[in-house]
Amino acid sequence: MQTKIPEQIINTPQGKKADEILRSCVHCGFCSATCPTYQISGNELDSPRGRIYLIKSVLEKNQVSKDTVQYLDQCLTCRACETTCPSGVEYSQLIDIGRELAEPKRAWWQKLYRAGVRQLLTTPVLFNSVALFVQHSSINTPAITPSAVTARVLLLTGCVQPALAPNINHTTKNVLATLGVEVVETTQTQCCGALEHHLSAQEKALQQIKSNIDAWSELINSGIEAIISTASGCGVMVKDYKTLFEKNDPYYQKALLVSEKTQDIAEYLLGKDLSVLRVKANNISYHAPCTLQHGQKLPGIVEKVLAKVDIQISPITDSHLCCGSAGSYSIFQPTISKQLRKNKLQHLSASNPDIIVTANIGCLMHLSSGTDIPVKHWIELLDISENA
Repeated sequence: MQTKIPEQIINTPQGKKADEILRSCVHCGFCSATCPTYQISGNELDSPRGRIYLIKSVLEKNQVSKDTVQYLDQCLTCRACETTCPSGVEYSQLIDIGRELAEPKRAWWQKLYRAGVRQLLTTPVLFNSVALFVQHSSINTPAITPSAVTARVLLLTGCVQPALAPNINHTTKNVLATLGVEVVETTQTQCCGALEHHLSAQEKALQQIKSNIDAWSELINSGIEAIISTASGCGVMVKDYKTLFEKNDPYYQKALLVSEKTQDIAEYLLGKDLSVLRVKANNISYHAPCTLQHGQKLPGIVEKVLAKVDIQISPITDSHLCCGSAGSYSIFQPTISKQLRKNKLQHLSASNPDIIVTANIGCLMHLSSGTDIPVKHWIELLDISENA
């Protein structure tokens, strides 16, 4: 794709990156076939290719309307288009740039609302009080301590997961302890930065990310084997830290280290001997979060881990499509979000499962609100203290 980006923009790191990404797009339209919003509306501007043209227009200093902001907002950043794209277009990085540049056109009340949501979700003293009324699950098994420590890992606690579903982190620690892995946890205030980053609060996000990098790289240097994420949305954000800094930036090497050490819990467990975790479970339906299969490019990994403990998952229709959660998307785009959830639950419930499992807290909460079928994180199937 040819571009005519003004010098004052193209000479910035952001402009150079956007220009490179735009030029890699060949207009093929393959992305439209796997775009959830395009499948719903049929509108070209609700497809990755259409949004790429809108972002190109923003970069070239053409008129930006409120409609431009709306179409960019309606993107789930599910990255299914990146999985499909034959040219390797880094669409997720481009959409973040486009949103930031179009942000001045956003209505003042939208800015205020979005800032309020960011503040609520990333401030534990506020969110934990609200979460008491919507908590999904509580801890109901005893904690396990490692009998012999063979490794140490850093577990990303998350900013909302400890309040909404504390049993996820609890179970993860039990599973790791059973395998002889000692767990160090981040504090709830150490948000990965995804909320601010994807809601055009890049400066605040970068401050949080640099703070995380400083703290976590020091732990890695002290012997932490890996950084473990049980929320795939947080995992993909941390893995993308390295894309947020120029190579001559003092933070680049540390960001690269943190990114390379970060693993989804399924990724970490896949190479372990899980025979001690052998449990039985039947009639399970699994939703693969976009942030795991498209963002982290780990399709099928949870199924492989569960197969190692004799839990088989049946394939579902359109497993590549988003459930509509997409972080804070379900808050700001409820109509599209609910339609996507309805479609996803139809496929997940086709086999009349006893339970639905997933790998991300956002997906878990979103799906739970649309069905009577119990929804859990897949790691909760493996709690030895519960299955002993």
